[in-house]
Amino acid sequence: MNGFKAGFVALLGIAAGIGIAQAAPPPQVAQCAGCHQANGMGNPVAGFPALAGQPTEYLEGQLYAFKHGTRRNGIMKSFANGLSAADRKAIAAYYHGLPVVAPASLPAAPTDAIGATLAMQGADIGTSHAIPACDSCHGAGGLGIAPAFPRLAGQPAQYLENQLTDWQKGSRNESNLHLMHNVAVLLSPAQIKAVAAYFAALPPVAKPGS
Repeated sequence: MNGFKAGFVALLGIAAGIGIAQAAPPPQVAQCAGCHQANGMGNPVAGFPALAGQPTEYLEGQLYAFKHGTRRNGIMKSFANGLSAADRKAIAAYYHGLPVVAPASLPAAPTDAIGATLAMQGADIGTSHAIPACDSCHGAGGLGIAPAFPRLAGQPAQYLENQLTDWQKGSRNESNLHLMHNVAVLLSPAQIKAVAAYFAALPPVAKPGS
């Protein structure tokens, strides 16, 4: 009996060491990897965003928005059109569960403080056209706050610029509260470029002990 117990404990130790295999990804994920990479960390050169670790509800909502036209992108609409509610939920849960990997390098931080000020303090606070700090919704360092606010840190600058411009123009309006539209219309092109560059230069993972 003691020998059996010892052998059983040894097997448990081996299993713990190798871990339990993750569930297979939804079949549709194979199409996603071409733009967002197999690890879900996106393609900064091409401007494709990272999906890994993003809030499940946010990702699911974006797939719904692409399908129903409240967020416009031809490629994503073509993909989302074929997804059921269950498909959207499975894909969102899969990407949420992927680890956020720190890239080997990030773009250089902007030399001016325009983007950092907008991100951490906002602008024109106390006036009728106040711009709230980005971090007030997206979290310190732009790391996101579940369930609705995605991570901005480490996303491609061009992607972030495009999204702010889309919010301004109404090409994105999936939020019932229109929070981002109301903020984006107050931003100048220079401010959009500056805040996008600021977040693109931030690491997408929190520093140890922070």
